[in-house]
Amino acid sequence: MPEVLGKIEKPSVSSFQEGRKIYLVPLIYTPREVPGDLNVKINTYWEQVDRQLAALEQKMGPVKKIYHESLAVSGETGLNILEKFHEKSYRIIKERCDRGASLEATEDMELFTESMDWGNCLSVVMSQKTFDIISKFYREASEKRFAHISRRIDETLGEKEAGLLFIREDHGVQFPASIHVFYVAPPALDDIHRWFREKMNARNEQKGS
Repeated sequence: MPEVLGKIEKPSVSSFQEGRKIYLVPLIYTPREVPGDLNVKINTYWEQVDRQLAALEQKMGPVKKIYHESLAVSGETGLNILEKFHEKSYRIIKERCDRGASLEATEDMELFTESMDWGNCLSVVMSQKTFDIISKFYREASEKRFAHISRRIDETLGEKEAGLLFIREDHGVQFPASIHVFYVAPPALDDIHRWFREKMNARNEQKGS
């Protein structure tokens, strides 16, 4: 009987339970005025996120540390900020904090605001030369910002602990090799992407005509 070469064994659940873990939830940023059909999809998305997180926690372990993009303070002060500006993620976070998880300061506010400022500048420049210059500053500030987030997670997430990170999809955080990352991507996320693509295509068609 020929020998089977290159067989890959599927990692067991217990192997992930032993190490550090991050459950990563993509943040959805929407227009200030959200159309009704998009609002339904967003509500569905967060309901599905909550269910997927609960399933992950049951298999891999409960969330002990929570990290959130744009948040530079921890504890109750951080929760108050999230309640005002990130209502959807706040509900999920508050529930887990009530069960014993801790909300951690995630950002260096100076790096965060610098990155946002350069990003805003990119949206209004006209010349290619200016765009190239600002792109360089934006990239450098973003790299420092994401490196800071990675360090914060590495310094605060304990052995065998599970962390929960809320951050936009196009982030550039490089996680330490010792941390397993579980991406939370419920079906409604594709529905939201499709909605934005369709609106963009319709807008381009109008311009073309």
